[in-house]
Amino acid sequence: MAVALGVIAALFLGLPVAVLVLRAVATGALGLALTDPVVLDALFLSLVTTAISLVVTVAFAMPFAHVLAHRQFRGKAIVETIVDLPIVLPPSVAGLALLLTFGRRGVFGDELAAMGIVLPFTTAAVIVAQIFVSAPFFIRAARTGFMSVEKAYEDAGRVDGATERQVALSITIPLAGPALASGIVMTWARALGEFGATIMFAGNIEGRTQTLPLVVYSEFQAGNLDSSIAAAAILVIAAFGVLVAVRGLGYSRLLDLRGA
Repeated sequence: MAVALGVIAALFLGLPVAVLVLRAVATGALGLALTDPVVLDALFLSLVTTAISLVVTVAFAMPFAHVLAHRQFRGKAIVETIVDLPIVLPPSVAGLALLLTFGRRGVFGDELAAMGIVLPFTTAAVIVAQIFVSAPFFIRAARTGFMSVEKAYEDAGRVDGATERQVALSITIPLAGPALASGIVMTWARALGEFGATIMFAGNIEGRTQTLPLVVYSEFQAGNLDSSIAAAAILVIAAFGVLVAVRGLGYSRLLDLRGA
């Protein structure tokens, strides 16, 4: 029974994606899209912006997740709720919130303008939108991973004379590695597929803010179904390739570190 349910679930999740890719291949639209400058520019922009947003997220969110995992403070439940909020917010609401906060007429619009910073409808806005909607996934995963590390191992490192930095790099992070790897995969995948917050806060400007999900939407709205399917297929293939690479290389290495 469990096997049958698993097969049904796998077909339900995988079949629509397979149909999409096969349709793009069968019509020849995939090959044409791979030579389309608009699609290639959008793919390049998606990969670059998601890479930047992922690095920024990990750099800032990992210490924060460690604090949430190991420290108790007044209002912690509220902070954790705020962190999780972007996960349940509709993407369009997230984009509107960013626009009202960091837009030219937003809460911090004048301050940003005084520093010569303009965020809305720029490539930087794409990155900000991706970070806003994807960072909670990494924070949740990292918090769970850090909570799973037994304090005795960290205390043993401190007794042996290790600094807090050495404890974190040599003990905490390797032991929490699988959860961190999972968080990285989910964060990147969420950023790659981001649409609503991007189009609201960054717009759909070809060559500057038009990521691959926006190309899929634009082509579909224009009635170019085959082009939309082809762009979607490229997005699926790119995501599948990166996910396989991360799981096959990074994840296995982190497991090796945990077992060492």
